[in-house]
Amino acid sequence: MYRPINLVFDELRKKFIDAVKRNHADGILFSGGLDSALVAAFSKDSTAISVGLDSYSEDQFYAKAVAKFLNIDHHYITVSIEEALAVIPDVIRILRSFDPVVPNDVAVYIGLKYAKAMHMQSMITGDGSDEIFAGYSFMQEIENLDQYLTRMHSSMRFSSNQIGLSLGLQIRQPFLDDEFVAFGRDLDVDCKIRHENGTVWGKWILRKAFEGVLPKDILWQSKRALEYGSGMTHLRKIITDMVSDEEFDHAQREYPVKFWNKEHVYYYRIYREVVGAVPTPGKGQVSCGCCGAGMDENALHCKVCGDVSEWKRTKN
Repeated sequence: MYRPINLVFDELRKKFIDAVKRNHADGILFSGGLDSALVAAFSKDSTAISVGLDSYSEDQFYAKAVAKFLNIDHHYITVSIEEALAVIPDVIRILRSFDPVVPNDVAVYIGLKYAKAMHMQSMITGDGSDEIFAGYSFMQEIENLDQYLTRMHSSMRFSSNQIGLSLGLQIRQPFLDDEFVAFGRDLDVDCKIRHENGTVWGKWILRKAFEGVLPKDILWQSKRALEYGSGMTHLRKIITDMVSDEEFDHAQREYPVKFWNKEHVYYYRIYREVVGAVPTPGKGQVSCGCCGAGMDENALHCKVCGDVSEWKRTKN
């Protein structure tokens, strides 16, 4: 049934505000991006925590600007390269994975650990917004996006849940609130991806529905993955330089994993030390073609090694 778009905006705002209220927490893992900014706009009594690597963080500008605009309590944590490298074994142990998204997970771990040190018991994250409202740029190229999103929704997993559990923190995720997810899934794809002022935008409906709540430069900022926004992506070159050509060649011969690069080898060596062997497929699972781990039949990538062959096949 056709509904005027303004009525859809009104319903989205109401359902999101209700979801935030149902998922209230002591703090917010806060990048200053669209998702965490929207959560913060309706959780002004929660403490915002941001993480940045040395001077590399792009999020620093946005996080501080949004925190000032909303007049919320904001803690910006700057970590050194040495501090970031030092927590990688903890991250891999908790997630039981050597997926090269580790730099992203390092930022999550440091932010949540800081919250725990502040004696917080719960944290809100912006997880799920990109998956529900088509926020990733690659989604603009997928022909049957509805089918793809349905499959993605059945296998979503976020590192914040596992890290929070390991630290004794409750993780709240308003975008993944059952009622709000049901509403978001039912929206037409053309409400999620649409042209605006000559540019194609993911999460279009979120941006339009909350005009007036946040400044335009915050609502219409481009998507920044946490590892890029936090600056943690700079760890990649540093880690690559820590693995010699000889070590990489040896790893390719020695281990039953199709390593992508030296960084992948670095994480795998830590994985072997803190986790152990790669788990074999269980009942109802298929074998990952990269590392041999078990994958759920609907999975778009391997949660152990990060292989995305299935994602690429589905996308194309």
